This record gives sequence, C-alpha cells and structure tokens, in this order.
Amino acid sequence: MSAQSYLSRGVSPTKDDVKKAVANQSKGVFPGAFCKLIEDISGDDDYCVAIHADGAGTKSSVAYLMYKETGSYEWFKGLAQDSLVMNTDDLACVGCYENMVLSNTIGRNAHLVDGKAISMVIEGYDEAIAKLEANGVSIKMCGGETADVGDLVRTLIVDSTIVARIKRSDVVSAANIKPGHVIVGLSSSGQATYEDKYNSGMSSNGLTAARHMLLSKYYYENYKESFSDTIPEDKAYSGKYRLTDNLPGTSISVGEAILSPTRTFLPIIVQVLNKYRSSISGIIHCTGGGQAKCRDFGKNIRVVKDNLFELPPLFKAIYESGEIPMKEMFQVFNCGHRIEFYCDESVANSIIEISESFNVDARVVGKVEALDNEGPNEVVIRYEGEEFIYN
Repeated sequence: MSAQSYLSRGVSPTKDDVKKAVANQSKGVFPGAFCKLIEDISGDDDYCVAIHADGAGTKSSVAYLMYKETGSYEWFKGLAQDSLVMNTDDLACVGCYENMVLSNTIGRNAHLVDGKAISMVIEGYDEAIAKLEANGVSIKMCGGETADVGDLVRTLIVDSTIVARIKRSDVVSAANIKPGHVIVGLSSSGQATYEDKYNSGMSSNGLTAARHMLLSKYYYENYKESFSDTIPEDKAYSGKYRLTDNLPGTSISVGEAILSPTRTFLPIIVQVLNKYRSSISGIIHCTGGGQAKCRDFGKNIRVVKDNLFELPPLFKAIYESGEIPMKEMFQVFNCGHRIEFYCDESVANSIIEISESFNVDARVVGKVEALDNEGPNEVVIRYEGEEFIYN
C-alpha cells in the first residue's frame, strides 16, 4: 500500500520499511497482539508487561505556529494529551489500563521554544492525568527529560513512554480476530461528556499531510522553521487556509480543529471490557495506517467496512483540498472513528449504548469474513458508492 500525497512530504503512513526492519525481533508473549507484551519484570508468571512509546508527532509544529500567530502559550498544553493518549489508548487495545507509569521526553529548539512553553506542556500532562483519574484510570507520572536539541529539532517534539502490568488472563489479543465478528466503531469527533469542547477528530496522525494540505503559502513564506527543507516547494503549505480562518461546517478555526486534543476512549473501553471482555476478539486503534491499520491483525481474514461514519468537517476540508484521493484518505486519517471493537454480534448494541452514554457516537461499521484462500489479510472499504481494497 502507498499514499503518495503523504510520502511526497517525507512520511510513510504504513511504515512497511520499519515493519521489515523489526520482522526478526521477538513478538513477545502474545504474538499478534496490538501492543507487544513481554514477561513480567517482577517474575510473576500470571502477569506480563507493556512498555509503550509514542508522541504528539508534528502536531507540535501547528501549536508553535498558533503561538506565533496569537502570542498565547496555551496552544502547547494540548500536546501533552496528544502524547499521553497515543500511548494509553494503544495499551487499552490489549486490555491494559490500570496502574500505568508515565515518563515524558521533550526535545526542543531552545532558540524558538522557551521555558513558558515547556511549563504549558507539563501542565497539560497534569490536567490530562487528572481527567483520566476522575474516570477511574490511574496514571502516575515519574518524571522525564527535556533536551535542547536544536540541531535536530526545528521547534518541539513531545513524546511519552508508559509502563504497565496486566494479568495474562485479561489480555485482549488482536491475533484472535475471527470471521463472523462484527466491528463496532467509536466516533473520533463531537464532544464527549469528559471533554470540555468540540473535538474535530484529528488525533495525532496525518498531521504532516493535514497542515500542508490545509494551510496556505503564507506559512511557507513566514515560518521556514516549521517544516523540513526536504519537502518540495509545491508540497509545502499548499492549502488555502490561515490558522484563524473558520473551518467550514463548524464554529471553530482551522487551527483549533487541527489542534483538538487527541480524544481518549479509555472511559468507554474500561466499561466495555468490564462487561464484555470474553465476547471481544480484538480492539484496534485506527492511528498510523488509518482505516487500513486492521490489515495487520488476525490471519486469513477480510475486513469489510461498509457503514463508516460521514467524514467530519476537518477531514472533508482535507479531502476537498484536491491533493489526496479518497483511497489515501482512509490510509492516512481515521476519517471519523478511531477505536474498533471486533466482537460477537450479540453484544454490539450494548457496546454502542455504553459509548453513547458518554455522548460518543458509535455504530457497527463492518464485519470480518474468511478469505477464500490463504494469503495476506485484506481490507475492503465501501464508501459513497466506491470500493477501495488494501492488501
């Protein structure tokens, strides 16, 4: 699979080269699970451990631009939630959401990003952790590292690492995704009961594509430090919007939409697993790889998604830029839902009800079929009269 509009800006949506590089490494104690799990660090055979790292990616570049345009440091705060949730919600996909320990790593160009910005990021961690704890999810922050690496980082990078233990009997392994199960998708946009305002659904994937397809040449001309000089000029900030322009179909600006903090689904996932863990064969977080990410889990299956959510306004604006075909949209972005439960059809409606109790829309977005012949998994997306196949 390839996504040329993304690759031309120096980013691989599927990271096939990375997967090839790690192909010979140990797959851990649950091969095929969404996250790698290893033997328990305390030696308890009933438990295993996850050590997971991720971050806010190039979303920090948009926060920097918003700071420069508005003078407000507040825009840096949401990066902490982005970095945190990209870890917590991956771990939740293996059923791991208790007693998590967090460390963060911030890399900055100190000539451009000062201590006030770093303070905002740290405040963001504290606030995000407090919100999760209010919803029954425990995270302890054990410190971290702030490195001045201006020779390598143009503005700011915000990364996190989480360590957590889980009983082996509680692990949900996506290796078990099987034909006959349906897929319940949880919407990435709107306003959940545990969110302060409308969320565009952006999360922390596809930001390089999003900002360059949406934002105008004004940013190319005025903020050379905000992008790589390896990006061809015609691909750098080739859109029509300024950050303060209204995002069509919403009451927020383009900048606010791009910087919507990555939604966590933990409050919903915890309730679902407490009630229906035995009826769920896998949970997928539609991050890197978008709606085709599920291709990497299970064996000899075809995942058919034929009842997807309508594209939220931010993703519509990206598509309407004319720079990316719909098939690539589904590879690069979540396009409307970010968590998928692969489950017995008998519990699908109950999972939907739990999600909707948090004001997060949910629906059965598809199903799992058996492949006719042994071979690589296949993803089929049917949307607005078109069919896209990923294999």
